[in-house]
Amino acid sequence: MSSRKRVLVTGAAVRIGAAICKTLHSRGCDVMLHYNSKGEQAQGLADQFNAKRPESASTVQGDLSSPADIDAIAKQVSECFGRLDVLVNNASRFYPTAVGDTQAWQWEDLVNSNLRGPYFLVQALLGPLQTAGGSVVNILDVHAERPMREHSVYCISKAGLAMMTRFLAQELAPSIRVNGVSPGAILWPEDEPQAAEKQKILSRTALGRLGDPSDIASAVAYLALDAPYVTGQILAVDGGRLLNI
Repeated sequence: MSSRKRVLVTGAAVRIGAAICKTLHSRGCDVMLHYNSKGEQAQGLADQFNAKRPESASTVQGDLSSPADIDAIAKQVSECFGRLDVLVNNASRFYPTAVGDTQAWQWEDLVNSNLRGPYFLVQALLGPLQTAGGSVVNILDVHAERPMREHSVYCISKAGLAMMTRFLAQELAPSIRVNGVSPGAILWPEDEPQAAEKQKILSRTALGRLGDPSDIASAVAYLALDAPYVTGQILAVDGGRLLNI
């Protein structure tokens, strides 16, 4: 059996997920890239990895709000890897939900993607993670700690993920470590804010600039691969944003 670390990253096709995959693959890991709708991008990234190191990357499709899809993902991980050294719960949805106008479907959509899905995916993968003595890294948000106006359900879902990180670290020790990375202003949302709003955010970030997806990827690699005595921690990678929110 290969001694290379086996990794599953959710929401792996683009943006921060893709950066995490690139960093972990460059560290010698075999990577399974999860996607929901961005199959072409996920396969393209896997092809790049396999061109560098044959049979080191694969893809898996699934909607993390679907229990059947979560079970199917876990089955593919077990069949492909046998064990799972690292699970990165990166997949997430983000959009505003102003109090007074929030719809029930928006609550279900955001909570299922950002909290329920990661919980049940960990549960479905307990066997492979325990076999490996593995590690879970959850991608949170600084707004799990400080509210963002008009994003009530998103903030609630990420706050729940923070508690889930700490609870699972306690519950699954000593066989599985569980930690989190909490990004600040790394990438603007796909629906970019106005220039004035961007400047307002950067002016309240101590380092005065956007971070880079590689900053998050490096933090994930540290917690997943280089920190065997660290569990139950949430590392803010935010340029000092939390200091001024």
